[in-house]
Amino acid sequence: MPVPTSMPQDLESLTAALKAADARLQSILQTVPDAMIIIDEQGRVESLSATAERLFGYAKSEVVGRNVDMLMASPHHEQHDAYLKRYLATRERRIIGIGRVVTGRRKDGSTFPMHLTVGELQSADRHYFTGFIRDLTDQQLTESRLRELQSEVTHMSRFMALGEMASTLAHEINQPLTAIANYLKGSRRLLERMAGEEAGVLREAIGKAADQALRAGAIIRHLREFVARGESERRVESLPKLIEDASTVALIGAKENAVRVSFRLDPALDLVLADRIQIQQVLVNLIRNAIEIMSEGGQRRELDIATTSVGDDMVEVSVADTGTGITPEVMARLFQPFVTTKHKGMGLGLSICRTIVEAHGGKIWVDSRQDGGTIFRFTLRAVKGEEKSLVE
Repeated sequence: MPVPTSMPQDLESLTAALKAADARLQSILQTVPDAMIIIDEQGRVESLSATAERLFGYAKSEVVGRNVDMLMASPHHEQHDAYLKRYLATRERRIIGIGRVVTGRRKDGSTFPMHLTVGELQSADRHYFTGFIRDLTDQQLTESRLRELQSEVTHMSRFMALGEMASTLAHEINQPLTAIANYLKGSRRLLERMAGEEAGVLREAIGKAADQALRAGAIIRHLREFVARGESERRVESLPKLIEDASTVALIGAKENAVRVSFRLDPALDLVLADRIQIQQVLVNLIRNAIEIMSEGGQRRELDIATTSVGDDMVEVSVADTGTGITPEVMARLFQPFVTTKHKGMGLGLSICRTIVEAHGGKIWVDSRQDGGTIFRFTLRAVKGEEKSLVE
């Protein structure tokens, strides 16, 4: 029986199509941005992307044909084959189509966190599995730094709130204590004109009471002096970096509240003399206040953070919102302790901001915006010329 003449041509076409498909696959593997690994149903690596080679530190020739568990850390290294056999037997999806975080292992033995998404491909009667891998090292470092920033700002906020409260209470309490001591001294002088045993006992008791009132006043004065000294480590800092770090903490939840944030930072204004954590606290407080006031209502929710030059040696930082604004009566007392526009606020946040900014040689104030909302501004000393050499 004669062989049809079209067979060689069909075979050549099929071979060409396979070569073209393989070329397309190799092109994808060379250009796909995430690490990509293809394995067969025995867990052997069929191919991997150039990104995967760089991520794991292996050349393609060192991995292809070997079990993919070589790229996994314990316990997945030991359990991977059992995972694969169970799926092929039960078709129960525990990983396929469901992303999960696992630990990868590089050629040098080091490990790293990665997000793994597995897809399935069936060709004829064979199964192939494609793993898409994203290195989470930078993300975890970012999250760790964010937690560190939050901890620093929270600690400083509590310390400053305690100090501000102590200073205010000390001022308020010291006055009646002084008055009590004066009244007691006057009473003692009157008792000195009286005779009798009971008068003597009473004079002694009143004298001791006056001494204790004076002692309490001295304790409070020492407390105020301690709080006034504070703890400030002013150094040359990058203002854009300060704003970036503070915004990272303060803008958590801004997206959920539909707040649109814009930054207008003058590139010429880079360095300032500041205590990093304290100025971050000021920024966090102002930004969070703006987000909270805008979340209470209104359709237009825009937050604008900007820097501009003021004179030759000062930088102005502004935080503007489109909230409901502040009444003139409250605005006149806004930076005083225990004055607040919040239902549950203590009224110490802005008072602390004023204390910090003034300790830095700057000033802080608030203006109303013509199109609605408020704009808080504060100044810091700019660092220029030879002072830039102080940057570590």
